[in-house]
Amino acid sequence: MPKKIAIMGAMPEEIAPLLDKLDNVTTSVYACNTYYEGTYRGKEIVVAYSKIGKVFATLTATMLIEKFGCDLLLFSGVAGAISDELAIGDLIIADGLCQHDLDITAFGHPHGYVPEGEVCIPTDVTLRNIAKEVANEKGLKLKEGIIATGDQFVANSERKEWIGETFKAHALEMEGASVAVVCSSMGVPFFIMRAISDSADMDAGFDFDAFLESSAKTSADFVISMVEKIDPEKLCRPCGCNHND
Repeated sequence: MPKKIAIMGAMPEEIAPLLDKLDNVTTSVYACNTYYEGTYRGKEIVVAYSKIGKVFATLTATMLIEKFGCDLLLFSGVAGAISDELAIGDLIIADGLCQHDLDITAFGHPHGYVPEGEVCIPTDVTLRNIAKEVANEKGLKLKEGIIATGDQFVANSERKEWIGETFKAHALEMEGASVAVVCSSMGVPFFIMRAISDSADMDAGFDFDAFLESSAKTSADFVISMVEKIDPEKLCRPCGCNHND
């Protein structure tokens, strides 16, 4: 049976350019969200935006896998920079994801950890390598690092620095690690890419809507180029992560 590829974003603007690239698109509503099923060069694709935050992202990722039978998942969106090496417009792919707002340190555990869980969940190596190949062909600079997730819009330098130091994180957003938990637990290869929209401690006075529109088009073109190269039969779940012991 042909395998299905899930593509996620957090906001409708992040998936709109993708839908224009698909053929034979049909829509269905499930669990208060809309899912778009279509094809691209013979490959079955299901696209959805989750809405912002970890809970909605968890729900949508689970539905894509369980309800729609997707076998691998690609997520693209925007993020705030932590690393000084990242500037607005840069693309970063996650080699691991953590939850910076998960805190049961009162019980002697490290930040981001719960029993039977992981502090940092690795993404699929094969998908990361495909992304690097696409970036090279397009002449785009692609950075790689840890992305931290939390149900907070971080807008101060002290919190940003704490997240960077505690998790060795390069960027932060509000959905990725929850998608990682779902996919890792269900044995589904996954990939997370983010376009840097801000430095997470700057005055958000720039035109975010204009940036979101342009970055969504860039990301859609990038992800579709990845889809062309993906052979789902060659993907397997990554294992092991030594970012946080």
